[in-house]
Amino acid sequence: MTRRRKIVLLTTAIACAGLAFGAARARDVPKVATGFIAATICAETFVSGLDPRRDLAETTEAMPGAGLLTWAMNFQVDRARKDVTVSLLGIGRSHAVYREGLGCTLEHGQGLTDVALPRDDKQPVLLPEIAGPDIVAPQGEGLSAALDRAFAEPAQPPYRRTRAIVVMKNGRVIAERYADGIGPETQLFGFSMTKSVMSALVGILVRQGKLKLDVSAPIAAWQSPDDPRHAITVDQLLRHTAGIALGSSLEAKLGSALEPVNTMKYAEDDMAGFAERAPLATAPGTAWNYHDGNFVILAHLLRDAAGGKPADALALARRELFAPLGMRYVTLQLDVTGTIEGSGSMLASARDWARFGQLYLNDGVAGGKRILPEGWVNYSATATPNAWVGIGAGFWTNQGNSFGAKFRVEHGWPRDAFFAKGTIGQYTIVIPSERLVIVRMGRSLNWPPEVDGVFDLVRDVVAVTRETGKLAGAN
Repeated sequence: MTRRRKIVLLTTAIACAGLAFGAARARDVPKVATGFIAATICAETFVSGLDPRRDLAETTEAMPGAGLLTWAMNFQVDRARKDVTVSLLGIGRSHAVYREGLGCTLEHGQGLTDVALPRDDKQPVLLPEIAGPDIVAPQGEGLSAALDRAFAEPAQPPYRRTRAIVVMKNGRVIAERYADGIGPETQLFGFSMTKSVMSALVGILVRQGKLKLDVSAPIAAWQSPDDPRHAITVDQLLRHTAGIALGSSLEAKLGSALEPVNTMKYAEDDMAGFAERAPLATAPGTAWNYHDGNFVILAHLLRDAAGGKPADALALARRELFAPLGMRYVTLQLDVTGTIEGSGSMLASARDWARFGQLYLNDGVAGGKRILPEGWVNYSATATPNAWVGIGAGFWTNQGNSFGAKFRVEHGWPRDAFFAKGTIGQYTIVIPSERLVIVRMGRSLNWPPEVDGVFDLVRDVVAVTRETGKLAGAN
C-alpha cells in the first residue's frame, strides 16, 4: 500500500470516527495516540533504560488496531534534553519530558509544575530481604520448566513478550528470570497495577484518619448537596461504581482513543480536574464501570490529605509504603500540575512489585508493624457486585461469583487468589493459601487471556511448589 493511500485511509478513519462519536472526540484521537506513545517511550527509555524502537514495536503489537496509526507516527528521542516527541502526519503532536526521580510527564505547552523530591531519610526496611544481589535461579527442575514455558515464544504471532518473572514463596524469591536488557533493578511499567498501589495509599490514609470510605469524597467541586456527585464515596471510587461519565478503560485497543478518559490522560494538564468536572452516567453506587478517572480523582484526594503539595504525596508514598517494604526502584509519575497519575503510570522493578505483593500476603504487616489498616487486605479482595471481570477495591479477585473469577478458577487459579493487573500483561498475584506471590511483566495481548501464558504459569508454579514443599525458603 502506498503512503498516499495510507494517508487517505487514516484521514478517512478519523472522519468516520467524527461522524460516529462526534467531532470533539475524533479530534482528540491523534493527541491521545501520540500521547500514549510519547509517555510510554519516554518512561521506558529514560527510567527503564530500554531500547525505544524495540519498546515501541512490542507495545503497539500488543494493542489491536494500533498499527493503523503507528505506521504514520514519527518519534524523536532526544537523549541530551531527555524528552520524546511524537507526531502523527502533522495533525497530532505530543511531547513527554523526563525529570530525575519523577519519570516522564506529558507537557502540553504550558510548562510543568516544579516538584521537590522528598528527602531520603534512610528509614529502616521492615520487610525481610527477599533475595540477594544475584538473580535467583529456579530452585528445582519443575520451576525451571515453568519459567521456560513462560518465556517461550510461539512460532507465529501473537507473541508472549515476557520481560520478567519473580516467584516468591514464604517471603523469599525461589525463581526469577528476565528478558535481555532487563534485570532485578530495572523499573518496569505497571500500567494499571498502579491502581493497587493507590489503593494501598488510600488505606494508609484511612488508617491515619485522614480519609473515610463511606462518606462523601472531599472533592471541592462536588460539595453542594444539590450536586448528585456529592453522594460519591471513596469506596465507590476504589470499586469503579462512582458513576462518572468518562467512558471505559477496560481494553487497550485503537478504539480506546475515542474514550473521554483517554483525553483526560493524554491531552489534559490537570487530569483530576477534568475527571471531577465530568457529569454522572449512572447514580453513584448503582453500576460498575472500570475507568481510570476514578483513580486519578483518588490521587487528588491523596495529595490533599497528605498536605496539598506534590512533594507531600510523594513523601507519604515513600515514608509509609515504599521505604518500609524496601522498594528502592520505584517511580511515581505526575501530570502537569504535579498530581500523581494514579491510574497507570508507576514503574517499579519486578522484585519491588513482588515486595508490594508480599505486604498483602502478610495481611498488611511488615516487620511486625501494621502498614495497612486491619481488615484492609480482605476489603481489597472482596468482590464488587456486578463487576463481571472480578474486581474488589483496587485489586482483581477470585472471590465472588463473577464471570472472571469463575473463569480463572476453572483454569487452575486458587479460589483465594487476588492480584494487581496492568494492561498488556502485567501481574502481581497473591495466593494466601499457597504463601505465593507471582510477578509477571511483559507485552502481550489482553485477549484471548491465554496469550500471555499467565494461566499456565500460575498452574505450573502452584503444582510444583505443592509437590516439593521443601524448597529453600519455605517453612
